Amino acid sequence: MLTNQNCLESFGLIEELDEQAAETISGGYEVFSIKNTVGFDVNFSLDDTSFTLPANETWIYTAYSGGTIKFDSDKRGGYEQYKTYNLADGRVYEFQDDPSPGNPYDFNIYSVA
Repeated sequence: MLTNQNCLESFGLIEELDEQAAETISGGYEVFSIKNTVGFDVNFSLDDTSFTLPANETWIYTAYSGGTIKFDSDKRGGYEQYKTYNLADGRVYEFQDDPSPGNPYDFNIYSVA
């Protein structure tokens, strides 16, 4: 086993295998909440499944494939600026306006608890 582990470490696979093992041990899923505070419905995908979170609502999600969220962070139609994040188990997230001055139409998802 140690010889195999040393070979895998050479390829950088041990960390990935450890993450997969941890997910399997924990039951293979993650649960987190997402709240929408941006004032309009937000379309996003969570582990390649599409959702629409209505304005001012909070939903609890269970992710069975890693908890990867992808969404268009620009409010304007015809402009696309996709962002992708891996959400953490047990956290609370909010879609909020992005306070950076670069683009007043940006919003993002933030961990709030």
